[in-house]
Formats: sequence, structure tokens, C-alpha cells
Amino acid sequence: MNFWTNSIFAAALLAAPAAAQQPSLFEREPQGWVDVMPGTKLEGWTRLKIKSEAEDSARQWQRNGEILLCGGDGGHDWIRYDTPLEDFVFHAEYRFTPLEGNPRYNSGVFVRNTADYSRWYQAQVGPAGGFLFGVGEENGEPKRFNTRDQLKGDRTKPAGEWNVIEVTARGPVLSVWLNGAVVSEWDQCPVRRGHIGLEGEGFRIEFRNLKVKRLASGPVQ
Repeated sequence: MNFWTNSIFAAALLAAPAAAQQPSLFEREPQGWVDVMPGTKLEGWTRLKIKSEAEDSARQWQRNGEILLCGGDGGHDWIRYDTPLEDFVFHAEYRFTPLEGNPRYNSGVFVRNTADYSRWYQAQVGPAGGFLFGVGEENGEPKRFNTRDQLKGDRTKPAGEWNVIEVTARGPVLSVWLNGAVVSEWDQCPVRRGHIGLEGEGFRIEFRNLKVKRLASGPVQ
């Protein structure tokens, strides 16, 4: 392209509208949400090991004012909201503590998990996060699934910045909205009533504004 063609092309790019941003449901519909942040002693939630070698460490999960902190030094575990839910949206905000180098920051947001963790469904939190994976079913038997290859773009912000995620469970469909757009969906969830939760997997991460909005009639219990 010559100078004028290049100039016109560059101007067109500058004039092009930015990719559409979809506000979170929490922003669009601020009514009807229930605060599910743990109490100062993690009331309403239970810490459970994922790997047997995880420490029985009280410092792993701590409520500090408006922040729920996972220290990341207590091994692979999760903290489970004790009241099972059916159809709902789980809103959470999170940020990792920055580390030197280029670590693969890792955590997750769970929805519809069984209480014993035999079936679990996680929205990945970390670099190129937002995809769904876990253990579903086939003919009544557990079967792993992973939607990483169907991820609709990387919308994750770098460590030190707050990310906003909403995971929706409606019937057999789970979907993930992350920082402005739906990035992942899976339509074969066999568990219609289960637990939300957060994962600890070796990195210091803060959570805030944990909210749930039921999509079925009636209040969140």
C-alpha cells in the first residue's frame, strides 16, 4: 500500500468501534442478590481438601474486612458454600498477588459441585482463564470434560488487577462471563443442585463481592 492508502487504512482502524462490552448481570440487575461472603470465622462455608496432602492450615483461608484471602500455602483445597443451589448466577471478583517471573497463576470458581466432590465443575481462574472443566457423567459414570479449546478469547487481567467473573447455572447449561463477555459454555451438567466454591492451588489470591442471584423463584436460603 502507498502512503495515502496506509493513512486511510490507519484512520479506519482508529475510527472502528471497540469490541462490544457486556456489563455484568450484577451491574445490569443490581436487585435480588444475596451476599455469600464467609463470616469472620468462615461461617457458612467449609474448607475441604482436594489433595490428601493439603495442610490442616487455618491460615489458608481468612476473612479480612471485605476481602476473603487464600494464602496459597496450605495445599490444594477448596472452600465450599454449605447451602446447595439450583439455578443461579455466582458473581465474584478476584486478583492474584503478583510474583516475579511468569508464574502460571492458578485458582478456580466452582458451581454445582456435589458435597463429596465426586462431581465438580470449575471455571478456571488464571492466565487464559474462564473455560469450564471438571467431572461430568456418561451413562452414570464419571467422565472428565474440558472446554479450553472452545474459549472465546483471553479476557484475564494481569496479576495485581481485579477481575470480575460470573458463572451461570441454568438447567444443564453452565456459562462463564469474564470481564465484559461470555467466554465459555457447557450444556451437559448432570447435577442440577450443588455447591458453589473457591479453589486454593498454591497462589495467594483475594476474593471480594461474592454474590448469588437465584434464577428460580424464591429467595436464596
